[in-house]
Amino acid sequence: QVQLVESGGGLVQPGGSLRLSCLASKTIVSIYAMGWYRQAPGAQRELVATITTVSGSTNYANSVKGRFTISRDNAKNTAYLQMNSLKPEDTGLYYCLAVRDGMNYWGQGTQVTVSS
Repeated sequence: QVQLVESGGGLVQPGGSLRLSCLASKTIVSIYAMGWYRQAPGAQRELVATITTVSGSTNYANSVKGRFTISRDNAKNTAYLQMNSLKPEDTGLYYCLAVRDGMNYWGQGTQVTVSS
């Protein structure tokens, strides 16, 4: 079992920045990959970004490339999502994902609202 706790969401104006954090209950070097997904009202959950915990290989949705950066701090068992140049369409509930031993573990989500 892996418990994940997200933080860092909030209300921000278009063009602003936020940094999301995901604290894992297990040492993340035992986790194959971590990632962020988001779900807007009435829409399906979609991939935002992923990172493998050992090599640090990253993958991004086309809609966030060049604006968002995923990273991890193995010593702190934490993954981050730095979000810059935020747009109203980035609004949604952001979920942290951990993949370990072929199982997917999800956090409860943190709300991000981009609005003027």
